[in-house]
Amino acid sequence: MKHIKNISPWAWVPTLYFAQGIPYFIVNNISVLMFAKMGVPNGEMALFTSLLYLPWTIKPFWSPFVDIIKTKRWWVVSMQMLMSIAFILLALTIPHPDESTIAAGTTPISLFTVTLMLFIVTAFASATHDIAADGFYMLALRQGQQAEFVGIRSTFYRLASIFGQGVLVAIAGAIELRYNNIPLSWTITLLVTAVLFSLVTFYHLFAIPQPTSDRSVLEPGTVTVGIILKEFGRTFATYFTKPGALFAIIFMLLYRLPEAFLIKMCIPFLIASKESGGLELSTAEVGIVYGTIGVISLTVGGILGGLFASRFGLKKSIWWMAGCLTLPCLTFVYLAIAQPGNLLAISAAIAIEQFGYGFGFTAYMLYMMYFSEGEFKTSHYAICTAFMALSMMIPGMFAGYIQEAVGYTDFFWMVIICCIATVAVTFFADRRIAPGYGKK
Repeated sequence: MKHIKNISPWAWVPTLYFAQGIPYFIVNNISVLMFAKMGVPNGEMALFTSLLYLPWTIKPFWSPFVDIIKTKRWWVVSMQMLMSIAFILLALTIPHPDESTIAAGTTPISLFTVTLMLFIVTAFASATHDIAADGFYMLALRQGQQAEFVGIRSTFYRLASIFGQGVLVAIAGAIELRYNNIPLSWTITLLVTAVLFSLVTFYHLFAIPQPTSDRSVLEPGTVTVGIILKEFGRTFATYFTKPGALFAIIFMLLYRLPEAFLIKMCIPFLIASKESGGLELSTAEVGIVYGTIGVISLTVGGILGGLFASRFGLKKSIWWMAGCLTLPCLTFVYLAIAQPGNLLAISAAIAIEQFGYGFGFTAYMLYMMYFSEGEFKTSHYAICTAFMALSMMIPGMFAGYIQEAVGYTDFFWMVIICCIATVAVTFFADRRIAPGYGKK
């Protein structure tokens, strides 16, 4: 397969990662709000929407098939087509419970059986799309370009979050207010999503390049069940037997340890009363300080981190990025001790911390790409993302209990102590990274 034409990464990287984010936020966030507004009891709603997250958790178990069967481009476009169809069917089949049932909060989840099935299809398609898109990104771009566009892809993924949790919710709310019809509001909202996503899919049919390096691991005509299973096992075997695999896993679990604790307690700290050690901000103020200024700072940090890494390479950048990831955590120690009432001071502290995290996280993403290099880079990167999720999940599970036991000030001092883990794994990673990797 040859390049048909030279297509700039700017023509497809932003839209690819915008398309990657939309179904994730629809399935995992919009579904919660939609079921709640439709009157589904909280117990059933929480149970079934939580189960929808499963495909993203277990996606490494079928990621090898994306390497073995077809090309990454084929998987990307095919999954987008499947999700477009699912969104259309969601809009056409959404149930319309009566107003009294919705008001009473007694709408049975069984009424949404078809909706849940379509969400499940979308979830598996989206998780598969994530695998293929990340693999295609590494195949279609040179190392320097990968570093350069790390911030861009993160930015457009976050824009998908804003679109999914902001714009679409606003559309649903406006329609509900105008027509006083909750089912209609979500029908139209999902239809808007279906139309937009279908247009992006159609655009990608022509905009996504066809690099010669994007090919199936197995030669055409040689694919059998036995060979597929053999290659599947070889994918995992080659990952865990790679030189330095144990350290790579430790790095992925510990590099973000301070942020994993911090991010879980950030918003509770902002809204907690002064008496309990918090800043006592209103919901609107949290939206400004964390949801707007924080997200902008995080985005800018990610973009500049990508440009910095592409200029100097991962090896020369990693210490700067580790420093930016750890030192700004001190801003929360300051906030917990001083408890300032000045919104400008709080905003500045949040902006510094979020910028540092965005800048420092670039090294983490590049390291995962670096370790994934090789024959099964798509599958190996997907396995890395599983460890990435684990690195945030495990500390987050215990963060609340620790904070309740020691208070906010001591909790944030504990976060600073956790920075030692980041420094330690950075020290050993620096000695293993090839000079020039990621440099444009």
